Amino acid sequence: MKVLIQRVKKSRVIVEGKVVGEIDKGILALVGIGKGDTREDIERLSEKLANLRIFEDENGKMNLNIKQVNGKVLSVPQFTLYADLRKGNRPGFDFSAPPDIARDYWDQFNKFLERQGLEVQKGVFGSHMEVELINDGPVTINLDSSD
Repeated sequence: MKVLIQRVKKSRVIVEGKVVGEIDKGILALVGIGKGDTREDIERLSEKLANLRIFEDENGKMNLNIKQVNGKVLSVPQFTLYADLRKGNRPGFDFSAPPDIARDYWDQFNKFLERQGLEVQKGVFGSHMEVELINDGPVTINLDSSD
């Protein structure tokens, strides 16, 4: 499982001209599910996201987590995080989980975040999405369950 985290001042997802998810201060999480990912991977990365100290305290030091700043999460499914570019210039996606498994695991990931007290807005699985964001910092961190 791979989750690309971006600390944002605001972010939103648009599908077919309609806003389907929107947050102010928080984390935009681009979530990729790979073949072989497990429930343990989902739990571990959701816990890691919820507790990452990437928000600034009163001294300007990254010392607070999303819960401490009353932030929200915008979760966007992103199978292209598993793009394989070892051969040629066209990405292959053999390492991505099949859509039915990926959708279920993405849903579970979002539920784990909600159980930790976070408000989670969502993109739409399998849809063409426009993702807008104002990256704060910028702060962009890659979480990978294989690490």
